[in-house]
Amino acid sequence: MKISQLKVTTPYLKLDLVFFDLVEPTPLKKPFLISASKDAAKLLGVDEDITKDEKLVEILNGTYKLEGSKTFSMCYAGHQFGYFVPRLGDGRAINLGKVNGQNLQLKGSGLTLYSRQGDGRAVLRSSIREYLMSEAMHGLGIATSRALALIGSETDVARERWEKGAIVLRISPTWVRFGTFEYFKAKGEHDKLQKLADYVIDESFAHIKNTEGMYAKMYEEIVRNTAITIAKWQSVGFNHGVMNTDNMSIEGRTIDYGPFAFLDDYEPNYVCNHTDAEGRYSFKNQPGNAHWNLQALALAISPIINHDRALKILEETYGPTYEEYYLNIMYEKMGLYEKDKKDIELFKWMLGSLESAVIDYTRFFRILSRYERDKKSILEMAVYQTPLSEWLDAYDKRLEKETLSAQERYARMLSVNPKYILKNHILQEAIEKAETSDFSMIEELLTVALSPFEEHKELEHLAKATPMSAKNIKLSCSS
Repeated sequence: MKISQLKVTTPYLKLDLVFFDLVEPTPLKKPFLISASKDAAKLLGVDEDITKDEKLVEILNGTYKLEGSKTFSMCYAGHQFGYFVPRLGDGRAINLGKVNGQNLQLKGSGLTLYSRQGDGRAVLRSSIREYLMSEAMHGLGIATSRALALIGSETDVARERWEKGAIVLRISPTWVRFGTFEYFKAKGEHDKLQKLADYVIDESFAHIKNTEGMYAKMYEEIVRNTAITIAKWQSVGFNHGVMNTDNMSIEGRTIDYGPFAFLDDYEPNYVCNHTDAEGRYSFKNQPGNAHWNLQALALAISPIINHDRALKILEETYGPTYEEYYLNIMYEKMGLYEKDKKDIELFKWMLGSLESAVIDYTRFFRILSRYERDKKSILEMAVYQTPLSEWLDAYDKRLEKETLSAQERYARMLSVNPKYILKNHILQEAIEKAETSDFSMIEELLTVALSPFEEHKELEHLAKATPMSAKNIKLSCSS
């Protein structure tokens, strides 16, 4: 089946009119296809080469409607950097409909009712970043929205400079956010809260439908999924940058890729968002921010779930789930499979050593995956070697307790320690080439994004060390 042959439904439009606004996309001038993810297309049941569908560009540009499609934007509120904004909504995103359990959405497709002072557009650089990072997070095994395709255009868009407009067709099992619930709580429309909860259960948590206490169970699912996703973020060194409640998926998925970054050197205080002057959304603060956002959600749903009960669920579920998943992943990354109560001390020591040593987080774990007690391979990457050298002495002793052969340990560690991470300096290189109409690097990055644990000998250059001038830089929200 071709993508242009898909038949979509619009179950969200069965909700009251206040939940959404019907709006038509505003086409870009002279649109052209930049890239498409055949892997993401499989989620829609598309079995033909998506790039060969003559209607693909028109679908992304909003000039060809899929059968059954009624285009709309969604309304929601949100806490932005801790301050409540009563109405936000899809300011530049327009939904096309749902097929095969996936909601199709155009980002950068023009003005909506919720655009406020914006223009409803997205520029090429931010669209490239979202397109590639959506697929990269999936490749890393982290719950995320996906990106189906990316188009460029000749439409001029004003940001800090004039740039070209682009559109990403992204897909997700849901686009409901924490802020969607906050919107109706703030308006005092508690009947709408319950309708929204019923919709969310139908769409995302059907296994608890019509069970006793299903709204409390829904909240518990949200808490658990969020904790797991944040644990995975921390394990790979991902900094989201804008963890506002309107950017938090009700399924715990990673959505809305703005000024994100992966750590270069291990720097827990790193803040990737230039707008975040106070460091609210620093890398180390992400677990706490997620907890704060879940508290805000507990308050938002308090008309349908007893607030004290929700907070009890939060305290009993979030911390234990996060700690269990995070430590298990990190022990796997360290190659520790035999249980030892002292491993937590070794783990904390390792993080402290990495910070003191000034060393690339991703490359450290990849090289550790083939570590044969030859410190040189690791220490030569560090600016300050002594802290890491002392830790490696303790690590050597700990490995003596492992029963796996060295080769078995290497194989398991290589399967959880990615070689390819889409760091900002690599993405920037691809963007600069794209701005000269050279899109070849986007295809290379898509390849490694979807299989980051493999070697890809021909793409070895994409795993190169970050230049000193580009380490742990900050990005703006402008897109």
